[in-house]
Amino acid sequence: MPKHVAVIMDGNRRWAKNRGLPVKQGHKAGGQVLKQLATYFKNYGVKVLTVFAFSTENWFRPKEEVDSLMKLFEEGTENDVRISIMGNISSLPKSLRNRIYSVQKRSEANKGLHLVTALNYSGRYDITEATKKIAGKVKDGIFQVKDIDEALFEQHLATHGIEFPNPDLLIRTSGELRVSNFMLWQLAYTELFFVDKLFPDIDEADIVEALTAFQRRQRRYGGHKY
Repeated sequence: MPKHVAVIMDGNRRWAKNRGLPVKQGHKAGGQVLKQLATYFKNYGVKVLTVFAFSTENWFRPKEEVDSLMKLFEEGTENDVRISIMGNISSLPKSLRNRIYSVQKRSEANKGLHLVTALNYSGRYDITEATKKIAGKVKDGIFQVKDIDEALFEQHLATHGIEFPNPDLLIRTSGELRVSNFMLWQLAYTELFFVDKLFPDIDEADIVEALTAFQRRQRRYGGHKY
């Protein structure tokens, strides 16, 4: 069973459009599905669930989408879910930053599923920021260039501090076959599973299918096992 599952939640808007509904109804439906997914993964023994909520390219979205996510986070803290947010939080509105910090603080002691949400995040941004941090420390004499290796680099990524920082399995919905600038470093050896359904339509059967597919694969990490 994978310890860390990442999900690119794609298709809320199309789901609403296909039904002639307002976009906010798609986001609301997606929020409810995410709540269910967190329960499914927790029950199946997954320790970390990372979801791609907003990239840096599509941050400016309806207020309803942000509000539905924050409501989900706040409910999660009452169900033993630990909440973490990764991304460029500093550029978000102050009121939203305060809500994020409050939710994270309240959930710190929770021992259940660790729900990590990528908010105003991109993989390229993550790598660029890690590079800047390391370069600054080299300039200040904390490190030397020869000290830089993969382990040091990973210590400066947004996923540093997560118990299982690299996803074992990535699930993307809506039939799109790409990672869309998500966790580019961390996905190097992640197994990929694509679901040809819009995010609000996925259910427990889809999760079971993804987990079963993962269990059937041989993970070689660039080596050979034959």
